[in-house]
Amino acid sequence: MDPVLALHPWLARLLTGMAMTLQLTATAVLIAAALALPLAILRARGTPWLQTPLRLYVSFFRGTPLLVQLFLVYYGSGQFRPELQQLGLWWFFRDPFYCAVTAFTLNSVAYQMEILRGGLLAVSRGEVEAGLAFGMNRRLLYRRIILPNAYRIAWPALGNEIILLLKASAIASVVTLLDLMGQTRRLFASSFDISVYLWAAVAYLLITYTFITLWRRMEHRLSRHRQRS
Repeated sequence: MDPVLALHPWLARLLTGMAMTLQLTATAVLIAAALALPLAILRARGTPWLQTPLRLYVSFFRGTPLLVQLFLVYYGSGQFRPELQQLGLWWFFRDPFYCAVTAFTLNSVAYQMEILRGGLLAVSRGEVEAGLAFGMNRRLLYRRIILPNAYRIAWPALGNEIILLLKASAIASVVTLLDLMGQTRRLFASSFDISVYLWAAVAYLLITYTFITLWRRMEHRLSRHRQRS
């Protein structure tokens, strides 16, 4: 049978799964990015009593499997159902999508925080002193010198983190979320055709390749002034 014809009955469900995977990953990454920057500044410049809990947070989420973290959020929240109902939060934690977003966000924050901390510490001291010599205050110094340079340095590593999270998002299917892997598992259960996993792999490869291409273009734009010099 023609592979295209064999794929046709699955196409709509695989595309639906791809959309769910992209939505899940993008939501987690964007929320994590918003949280990681201020926490990275505290990790790099904060006092020791602020750095200690952040260090413990990073150690836990980088040192334990993402699957365990997802189970802790999804199944663990059920242990506190009465309390969550009283707080009006049970609607959030009973939904597998929100639980997956929460677990992935918490995990990504830990990685992005450390990547940005490294970028902040790698900013040239000379550029910072030059900004101070021009009379820049702390806020302007961060906006014009420190953050642009920190993100430029951290950009490749941030891209790798997003790719890893995208691929790791396949574990969301174990909590009944019908992302790309969830749809693939359902299709295989009904057809027992192993080629559906091959098409899923192709879909992940396509998403990853597209993301890498766009990310590298943005990286080029961020560093083009240095290439000209």
